[in-house]
Amino acid sequence: MWHENRFTKKLGIQYPIIQAGMAGGITTPGLIAAVSNAGGLGTLGAGYMSPEQMTKAIRKIKELTNQHFGVNIFIPEMPEVAEKEIEKANELLRPFREELKLKEPEVTKPKTNLFDKQIEIILEERVPVCSFTFGVPSKQRVHQLKQENIVVMGTATTVKEAIINEENGLDMVVMQGSEAGGHRGTFSGSYDKSMIGTMSLVPQAADHVDIPVIAAGGIMDGRGVLAALTLGAEAVQMGTAFLTSMESGAKKLHIEKILDSIEEQTVITQAFSGKPARGIQNEFITRMAPYEQNLPGYPVQNILTKEIRNEAAKQNRPEWVHIWSGQSVRLSKRQPAGEMIRDIVSQVDVLLKNR
Repeated sequence: MWHENRFTKKLGIQYPIIQAGMAGGITTPGLIAAVSNAGGLGTLGAGYMSPEQMTKAIRKIKELTNQHFGVNIFIPEMPEVAEKEIEKANELLRPFREELKLKEPEVTKPKTNLFDKQIEIILEERVPVCSFTFGVPSKQRVHQLKQENIVVMGTATTVKEAIINEENGLDMVVMQGSEAGGHRGTFSGSYDKSMIGTMSLVPQAADHVDIPVIAAGGIMDGRGVLAALTLGAEAVQMGTAFLTSMESGAKKLHIEKILDSIEEQTVITQAFSGKPARGIQNEFITRMAPYEQNLPGYPVQNILTKEIRNEAAKQNRPEWVHIWSGQSVRLSKRQPAGEMIRDIVSQVDVLLKNR
C-alpha cells in the first residue's frame, strides 16, 4: 500500500499526512485530535505557548484521541537589537497604533528558560512526536528525547540544513519548499538563497540524507501527496489546507481571506515579525515594504506588532493583520479535518488505480 513506509511505521499511524504545527492558536486540540483520529498526525503549534497553556492543551488532546500526535516548538532566538532600531520601528508603527488607540509596547527579552520548560513538559507528558522549527536542537537534547522513545523531527529549507538535521540525530526532516505559508524555517544561510520550490527540494534532499524526508509547501490534496511521494518524500506536512478546516482556531477574517484569495496575492514579508514569512499581501505589508530591511529582527518586531495585529483582528480590519498562507490558496476548502484526510486518501487511491 502507498501509505505503508518507514514514516508511518515509525510513528505508528495509518497515513503519511501531518497537520503542520501552526503557532498562534490555529491548532486547537479539536483539530489535532480530528487529524490523528482520521489516521494522520495532528500537531500542536506550541511555539508561543506558556508552559501552563501547553500542558493544558496536551492533556485536552489526550482526552480527545488515543492516537499519536506531535508538538512543535521553536528553537530560541534573541538577536541583539539596538535601541535606535526599536525607536525607528515604533515611529513607523505609530500611525497604526494611533488609529487603533494603542500604546507603545515595552520590549522585554523572552524568558530564556521557556524552551527548557517546553522540553520538560514534552518529556513529562510523554508526547509521541516532538518537532522543531527555526533551528536544530543539540545532540544532547535529541538524545534526551529519543531515550524516552519520542520521535524527533526537524525543519529544513535546503539540503545543507537537512544534512545538519541528520547529523544531529533527528529521526526525520520536513523539507519546507518556498510555496509554504507562514514563517520560513531557514537557519543556515540567508533566506533568499533558500527559496527552493518543493518539487526541486524534495528529491535532492531524499538523495542526500538517509532519514525520512517530509514534503511541505503547496500541498493541498491527493495530487500533491502522490507527487511528493513520487519525488522521494515519505510523508507530507500540510498547513494552509488545515487552517481553513472546521476545527481550526484561526480567526474568521483569516479563514475568509484565504478562501477568497488567489496564488498571485501571496508574498514573502518581514514586516509583521522581523522574520520572512509568506502571507496574503495587504495594506500593512505594502506600507512597511520600503523599510523591511531596517526593521528589528525576530522576535522583537513580532513583539512590536503583536497588539496592532490583535486589535486589528478585533476590529475586523484584515488589512493590518498577518494572513499567513501558502501559494495554493485556490485549493483551500472549508470542511472538517477528518473529512479532508479521507478525501485525500481517496484521491490518491483513485490516481493510482487510473495509472
